[in-house]
Amino acid sequence: MNTPPSPSAAGHRDGSPVRLGALVPLTRPGWVEAGRHLLAGLDLAAREVNDAGGIDGRPLELLVRDTAADPERAAAAVDELAGLGVAAVVGEYHSVVARAVAARADALGVPFLCSSAVLDGLTEEPTEWVARVAPAQSLGWRVYADFLLATGRRRIAVASQPSVYWASGTRVLRDRLAPLGGTVVELDANALAPEALCDALVDHEATALLLLVGSPEPAVPIVRAVRGDRRLAELLIGAPAGQPEFAGWAEALGADGAGIPFLRYLPERLGPLGERVAKELRERLGEAPSFVAFEGWDTVTVLAETLRSHGPDHTAVAGSWPRVAVEGTRGPIRFSRTPGIGVWQWTWAPVQVVDRDPVSPDRFRVLRAG
Repeated sequence: MNTPPSPSAAGHRDGSPVRLGALVPLTRPGWVEAGRHLLAGLDLAAREVNDAGGIDGRPLELLVRDTAADPERAAAAVDELAGLGVAAVVGEYHSVVARAVAARADALGVPFLCSSAVLDGLTEEPTEWVARVAPAQSLGWRVYADFLLATGRRRIAVASQPSVYWASGTRVLRDRLAPLGGTVVELDANALAPEALCDALVDHEATALLLLVGSPEPAVPIVRAVRGDRRLAELLIGAPAGQPEFAGWAEALGADGAGIPFLRYLPERLGPLGERVAKELRERLGEAPSFVAFEGWDTVTVLAETLRSHGPDHTAVAGSWPRVAVEGTRGPIRFSRTPGIGVWQWTWAPVQVVDRDPVSPDRFRVLRAG
């Protein structure tokens, strides 16, 4: 799938397009809703760039590739896109996929601006080729741990599946909670049926269950089982990775999907730019845009400014990360080096703990900001 330049770009075209490779999960087992929102943001920003004259008169063109949450498929796409002469690669939602993309981009010397993956260890070693708009997992999940402590939840159970992302999140939670008397017990969501998982929660006297699992399976059946178990009426269900952000969650669970705190990366109030972009994204998506859609818009807007200032040469683009200063939908974006993170990092996108209001599940409540 290619996103062509908007019609208004054709009138000022005086050269070949400047191409960006866009990696998004558009089919299962990828998180398709997140991919759709990410692509909407990427595409809207690209079209606005072209409506404003493109990159020095050259139209910006997105070459979109579906990663389907498959690291090998994504790495192969980077090879293909590099061969097609892209100026940079953007996008991706899944951290394990973004790691593969970052490694391949680093090996090929192709700039990669990661939109939405948060794993701290996006690369094994520091690299000049990769930058990231999304905040690091350690920041967001520490905010989430502080929220749990503030609500008196110290006996935490995590229902998890094997993944470097889930394992990293569990480690962040344990490191934050343990010094303050919190405990974290891990329950294997692949080995335990939802009913057996409920029994384990009772046995461990858990006060909170965090869903470190895929959505809708097995997250939705687990929520239904816990909500239907009277022994767990006082248990807090949480989903730090953001599963309840998307409309599919509310459609699948209805009222049972409300009151489940998750992380999202938005300010409490959007400024004029954010409000304008939100309106455009809502019209494209037919629903309220998630933070992932804003991440997509910010990504392309940052790269467009970089390309205008420094041109499409790979070395020039990668060398520009420390000089980026762009107004994004969620605040001014600048990149810096951060201890423990090997890529150029926006420090930081705003972080919130949010849930769907049990009284009105279509409305979000901000429970904590960090």
